[in-house]
Amino acid sequence: MQLGELLLVALQSVRANLFRSMLTMLGIIIGVASVITMLAVGAGARGAVDQQIEALGAGVLSIRPGQTFRMGVAESAQTLKASDVAALEHDATTLMAVVPERSGNEQVKAGNQNRNLRIVGTTAAFAAVQDYKIETGRVFLPADEAAKRPYAVLGAKVPPMFGETARSIVGQTIYVRGLAFEVIGVLHEKGSTGFRNVDEQLWLPLDTARYRLFGSDTLDLISARPWRGVSMQQAIVDVERILRREHRLLPGQDNDFSIQDPRQFLDFQQTAANIFAYLLASIASVSLVVGGIGIMNIMLVSVTERTREIGIRMALGATRRSILTQFVIEAMMLCLFGGALGVLLGLGVAKLLTAIAGWQATVSIGSIGMAFGFSAAVGLFFGLWPARKAARMDPIAALRYE
Repeated sequence: MQLGELLLVALQSVRANLFRSMLTMLGIIIGVASVITMLAVGAGARGAVDQQIEALGAGVLSIRPGQTFRMGVAESAQTLKASDVAALEHDATTLMAVVPERSGNEQVKAGNQNRNLRIVGTTAAFAAVQDYKIETGRVFLPADEAAKRPYAVLGAKVPPMFGETARSIVGQTIYVRGLAFEVIGVLHEKGSTGFRNVDEQLWLPLDTARYRLFGSDTLDLISARPWRGVSMQQAIVDVERILRREHRLLPGQDNDFSIQDPRQFLDFQQTAANIFAYLLASIASVSLVVGGIGIMNIMLVSVTERTREIGIRMALGATRRSILTQFVIEAMMLCLFGGALGVLLGLGVAKLLTAIAGWQATVSIGSIGMAFGFSAAVGLFFGLWPARKAARMDPIAALRYE
């Protein structure tokens, strides 16, 4: 028989027992849909981590004060000062820019609305170093810092908190702990980093914040961006050398500061998300194996039911190879139809998770191809045994079968 005829006979056989075929395909449908959904959730998790890396500022070191423990509770040792920033700017050969920060939560008032927001005192370079973009207005300039002008730059989600838009709030006066500040700009939305939501922050010139709000010259964070082509490890060694010298730490003494590459934490998070997604996909693929066993079972039943038909075909000249091919094609057809329906179900579930649960579920062509290919392999593997049984039948015994 020609391949086209074999396909037609296989299709007729599937249609002849349509309800049984649908029940047989159910395991494959659920398995393929589960694999696609789990891989989509994993891909979405990886995309979320990439967004966090971008929001944190890829390639930016975070230098934080050390910690002391009082009554078992960790507290900031407040070991970073403006002199450390000056030393890094003057002596570090690996750093392109250094941005200090002094922050704290304060009550902010605009009009008749009050909100508790995170206030960040920093320098004019913060937007460039952290890859912030301006939605409207501008950021403060070095001249504004030197004059200690009462200017404020808002995160993207702050204006709606006060019933304003980004454009309407620029030029207005807001009050932080009763002190008046003019809003000169609003940043473009950046999103949560997983550690904090930078869109709900308010930025002030560093000296204005330190001396008018916080009353201290200590720093909570120093962000350092290395030059292009400089490895993060080189920059860490350079920063550590300078800060240990500035803090007069003797050889063998522990650092009273910490240097962190945010990508280390996010890479770990991404690895964990990948492992979790593939683990779930592996568990989901078990249902494909179960579906394959179901197909093998129903194909064995089909071979038994069609024993006389097989004998007649062999008597009319059908070769064992054509009988084998026919039943393998039938098994694979069941799996491929089930795989196609499973792909559609998986796409629908992924969209529902995105729309209803708010999960980031991204379906890729690769995941569809992998699930579809695996379902075809299941059909080939589990259909081979019933097909061999049919092909090895004795034509005379098959013709006598009742």
